[in-house]
Amino acid sequence: MKHSMFMMPLHALGRDIGQTLAEDREAVLLADRLGYSEAFVGEHVTDAAETVTSSMMFLASLVAETKHIMLGTGTINVPNSHPAAIAAQAAMLDHMLKGRFIMGISPGGLMSDAEVFGNFGKNRNAMFVEGINMVLKIWASDPPYDLEGEFWKVSVGKTMIPEIGQGFIMKPYQRPHPLIVGTAVAPFSQGVTEMAKRGWQPISANFLMPEWVKTHWPKYVEGRESVGAKADPSEWRVAKSIFVADDEATARRYALEEGGPYHFYFKQLVRKLVGGGGRGNLFKTDPAMDDALITPEYVTQRLVLAGTVNSVVDQILAFREKVGDFGNLLYACHDWMDPALGKRSMELFATEVMPRVNAALRR
Repeated sequence: MKHSMFMMPLHALGRDIGQTLAEDREAVLLADRLGYSEAFVGEHVTDAAETVTSSMMFLASLVAETKHIMLGTGTINVPNSHPAAIAAQAAMLDHMLKGRFIMGISPGGLMSDAEVFGNFGKNRNAMFVEGINMVLKIWASDPPYDLEGEFWKVSVGKTMIPEIGQGFIMKPYQRPHPLIVGTAVAPFSQGVTEMAKRGWQPISANFLMPEWVKTHWPKYVEGRESVGAKADPSEWRVAKSIFVADDEATARRYALEEGGPYHFYFKQLVRKLVGGGGRGNLFKTDPAMDDALITPEYVTQRLVLAGTVNSVVDQILAFREKVGDFGNLLYACHDWMDPALGKRSMELFATEVMPRVNAALRR
């Protein structure tokens, strides 16, 4: 099993923005040095706690300083941008990374972003499908393009000058395009099936109960088989909030108790997804459960794997036993409230936990 990282990221309100961005960059650079396979970074425009407003711009800042790690958008919120802008910027980043780019896409889940870009209340799933279809058509064709849908139009027919290159939109370094992945949030996600039909791969979100993560694999198999392809567990990425410490007391205090960065993260998520988004089902295993019982304490205790090396190894193996075989475990990065502990956890995960997990899986 490979190990990678996924970062939204969420930071305490009022922190210096430059410091949070530097911290997030340092986490990716550390992951590269420690042998993490991939790093995915999210984006939101209207959130003071999430200071990465453009995942592609953030990843571009890491091109020269990373050597081996694949860098992925986690994710580009497609309805919030014009397809031509996405196509051109993603192609440019792919060239800068010489193929170390993974294109993560989604409809976007932050409603204040949807409102500010004028698509709140619209069919954002339809916008997402039309947008990414246009991106792929741009990459597969030459100008004048002449693409017109319900939400966007792409054409340079009136202004192109072929002999000097005017009107051409860049194609990616990877042909026909970079690997496309999408986040899977809903239980029994039909979106996973649709992604699989198109050769895209899923990332199961770190804020889903294991009972719902488990439902994603059959949906992926369904999609691959419908197009005559075989699903391979190596194509399934699963994100998980993990904290590894040298002693159990530190692990519990930092990762599971109020006042720590993991509790803060899930407090934010519960407010956004339950209090503001009507998505309490993500945190329930019983639909009859009262939303009032979905507290940050409840969610943190259920969703964070925390402890010493041996304890976390056991928890990962138990989690995998519950959800099934998958090929890439994505360590979800949280705010480095204590930088030394944050870095130590990433180090222990890569150098101690995952080798022992893989040794156990080979037995």
